[in-house]
Amino acid sequence: MAYLNENYLKLQAGYLFPEVARRVRDFCEANPEAAERLIRCGIGDVTEPLPRAAIDAMKRAIEELGHRETFRGYGPEQGYEFLRSAIAQHDYRDRDIDIADDEIFVSDGSKCDCGYVLDILGDQNKIAVPDPVYPVYVDTNVMAGHTGEVRKNGSYEGILYLACTAENGFVPDPPAEHADLVYLCFPNNPTGAVASRGQLSRWVDYARQHEALLLFDAAYEAYISDPDVPHSIFEIPDARDCAIELRSFSKNGGFTGVRCGFTVMPKSVLARTESGRRVPLHPFWQRRWSTKSNSVNYPVQRGAEALYSAEGRKQCRALIDHYMGNAEILRSAASKAGLEVFGGVNAPYIWVKTSDGLTSWEMFDRLLRELNVVITPGAGFGAQGEGYVRISAFNSRDKAEEVAHRLQKL
Repeated sequence: MAYLNENYLKLQAGYLFPEVARRVRDFCEANPEAAERLIRCGIGDVTEPLPRAAIDAMKRAIEELGHRETFRGYGPEQGYEFLRSAIAQHDYRDRDIDIADDEIFVSDGSKCDCGYVLDILGDQNKIAVPDPVYPVYVDTNVMAGHTGEVRKNGSYEGILYLACTAENGFVPDPPAEHADLVYLCFPNNPTGAVASRGQLSRWVDYARQHEALLLFDAAYEAYISDPDVPHSIFEIPDARDCAIELRSFSKNGGFTGVRCGFTVMPKSVLARTESGRRVPLHPFWQRRWSTKSNSVNYPVQRGAEALYSAEGRKQCRALIDHYMGNAEILRSAASKAGLEVFGGVNAPYIWVKTSDGLTSWEMFDRLLRELNVVITPGAGFGAQGEGYVRISAFNSRDKAEEVAHRLQKL
């Protein structure tokens, strides 16, 4: 009999979103009449159709595969050059950020890359994560054996938690103690907070001082409307020496069901060996992809490339404006209902303080039961998330308006 990776036994009973789904399913089975009017504002899944530019590009690519002259088999494991070049040019070099085409690695999404990157990093790294935090950052480290046991409050021994509170604007300061690998996510999931240039500069300074690596998740950068807020960690001087960036086409192009994202791995980022030798991570990341992946399929990469066309950018902008319009409606409604509200300005998430001293799961149950609205309990994102819930703006306009109407009943 094969042996189990017993790190999985340390994981809490259920990943946050399956637990939300289980509770919703049980409620609907017990209340079939309420199920018909249920509105989901929980997970960050898009609802609107794909941009036409991407659809047309994928159709053309599929047609190519139907002819011997244009058929393609295995593609480059790191992604096709046409997409890597488009990403590097439009997302970085057009913003005066020096990123080469071969520093882009195409994947099936930033969620996956959060776990994949641990393949090339050692087990002895001290991990730091914001709290509250996207659960994948923590759980992938648990699975990889980088933590101790789970504590009663849901945190794990061996992880340095960086408190994100209303008092610090949900943007943590660098800690006094040492960390080797720091996860940062801005615009933030779940709080909707953004980090200023000065705040990110302090993190880059910390990383250089401690020879730490910043893993910067910028999946929601397209939602930034404030011109003074950085879209990339690489806008900060010297970040190329200490940061890796994750991005996704899920939220700007609606690719949650299509699956495509990318990692930026600068050639100047180094890691150390046990003997103290410093080596670049880029060739090991390339080797990891060459060995374990055949990348994203050709039609999807053509669809992603099309998002950078003039028409594609216009259609993505329309999607973002739609969801941020929902965010404004939901944010305003929650505020009028007497709730304390954060986020929803440069991000599609509204972070709401629970009412009447309820826990986040009690608030979840109340909105499910009384309003037939599904949100996400903050406790699922970490100990500092207790006392808050996350409302997602990913929905149709009529459903967002209906949720806003129902919130007034609170």
